Parts: sequence; C-alpha cells; structure tokens
Amino acid sequence: MSTLRRLIFSAAAVAAGILHTELSAQSVTPTMKAIVIYEYGGPEILKYEDVPRPEPEDDQLLIRVVAAGVNPVDGMIRSGLFAKEGSRAFPIILGGDVAGVVEKIGSKVTKFKAGDPVFAYVSLDNSGGYAQYAVTRERETALKPKSLTYVEAAAVPIVALTAWQALIDAAKLSAGQTVLIHGGSGGVGSFAVQIAKARGAKVIATASTANQGLLKELGADVAVDYTKHKFEEIAKDVDVVLDSIGKDTLARSYGVVKKGGFIVSLVARPNQAELDNHGIRGAALSVEPNSDELAQIGSLIDEKKIRVIVSQTLPLAEARKAQEQVATGHTRGKIVLKIANEPR
Repeated sequence: MSTLRRLIFSAAAVAAGILHTELSAQSVTPTMKAIVIYEYGGPEILKYEDVPRPEPEDDQLLIRVVAAGVNPVDGMIRSGLFAKEGSRAFPIILGGDVAGVVEKIGSKVTKFKAGDPVFAYVSLDNSGGYAQYAVTRERETALKPKSLTYVEAAAVPIVALTAWQALIDAAKLSAGQTVLIHGGSGGVGSFAVQIAKARGAKVIATASTANQGLLKELGADVAVDYTKHKFEEIAKDVDVVLDSIGKDTLARSYGVVKKGGFIVSLVARPNQAELDNHGIRGAALSVEPNSDELAQIGSLIDEKKIRVIVSQTLPLAEARKAQEQVATGHTRGKIVLKIANEPR
C-alpha cells in the first residue's frame, strides 16, 4: 500500500471512529414521546413528537407516566394566558395531572422509591404531564389510591385539590352547613359535591338537564337544572358558594349567602363592594400542589366516599381533540390521556 493510500485509509478510519463516537453519544440520550408547543396559540399548535427524557434533580422524582389528566388550565397555558407570570422557555410540555410509576428518585427524596405507584399535581413551573415521563417533587406527589386504575387516578389531582382547597382551606366548610356548588357535574364540581358530603354538609348543586341524575348519584341533596330554574329561587341563606362560572352567575350568588357566609370563586375575584353590602366574605382561589391533602383525598377515595368520573379516554397523540372538548365547558367529569398500558 502506498504512503498516500495509507494516509487516506488512516484518516478515514479516524473519521469513522469519531463519527461512531458521536452517534453513540447521541444514542445514549434517552428520548420520549410528548405533546410539545413551540409558541402560544390554539389547539393546532400542539405537536406530538420525540423529545429528550427529563432527568430528576436531587429533590425530584422521575415518573413513568401511565395516564395524564386534561384540564382547562392546560388550554389557558397553551394560549399564553399566563405568559407574563413565568419565565418558562419553549418548547413547553403541557399537563399538570399525572399517574404512573416512580422510575428514579433524586438523592434528597425520602418518601418514595423506584416502583411506587403514584399520582401527582405537577406544578405549573414544571408541567410536563403530556409525556411518557415527567418529573415531580415530593410536595406534589402521593401514593396512588389502591382502588383506582392509573387512568382514574390521573383524573384526580388538580380538580380534587381545587375543590378541597376551596371548600376546606378557604371557606372552612363544616358539618351541618349548606353549600351551593355551581357546575356540580364538571371536573371540580363533581369532587366538590362529594368532599362537601364527606364533610357532613348539605349540598345544593347546579348542572344542565342531562346531568341532574349524576348530581344525585354524587350525593347532592338538591339538584338544580340551571336551564329551567334560577338557582337563587331555590338556594337561600347558604353558608358557602363555590363558583366555577363567574360573570352573571357570580353576580347573582352574593344574594343567596347568609350574613357571615363565604363565596369562593375559581375564575374571578369577588367584588368587595358586593361582599360588604351583603355582610359576607369572599376569595379567589389559585390551587397549589399539596401532597398531604392529595393523600387525604386518596384515602376518601379508597373508603368509597369519593368516586372518580372519567368521561373519555384518548391516546396521547389525540391531545388536541381532548383540549378542544374540554374547552367547550360541558365535559362530565374528566378527560384523560392514556399514555401506557396499566402496569400489572
């Protein structure tokens, strides 16, 4: 072999080795399927694609996601409603509700281990539920209720915590009180009705004609068809109102609360002048992750005091369809994305 040919052969071998090394380095970076957005906009911007799998930090858990809940807030984030409140960089993976199995834990995690079945409210800072893997923190995570499938468990965290924090933490609902729950058949409302009943309260709940039967099944003492009756003609002198509708519904709610009562709204800040005029108190609620409360909710579920309503299950690739359905505001219970088969 001539000197020139040997040099060419050696250079090619070195180049091939470098290329092999680079390809090997790329191949060991694990990837996953996820729903990603690269800009704010409508449901059409949701992309189903391969992205790098996250690695947990010292205080995080890596969860292999079996199912992810779909919530109205997901669409709000996608549309850019909270763009000014955070500094998250694109691409963003949406989704705050997950149920799955702990894959790996950081060095500072003490309450969980690999293999644990869990469900979690992934805070809006991280999000990432619409994916095969997600990272959470201990304060966001609890053991999955034994009586639930992973799909059912994924329907719980955000809406159940919202109902709990509205009724228990904010309004201090107690046994013997009466609560009016607007939208009692929806994601938050269906949990609120049951949490209030478990608390020993009397429940008046509103829903459309089609969902009157569901309200009764959930335990509502009085079911109001808002398409046929004005709730203020039926609900009088209530202790607490849980408002998930806002606008005219909130404006008409001040007058049904007894003096010293409480209005908590999920969608608007109650008007202070109206509160003062009626001698009542009120607050707007912004739900926060809370693993202790999530565990308490899980216990009530396992005790058969709360049932979970999943109206539809879709594959991850159909996240756009799921968000479009949720945006109608007429979903019974929750829509869940099934990402993997239920572990045996």
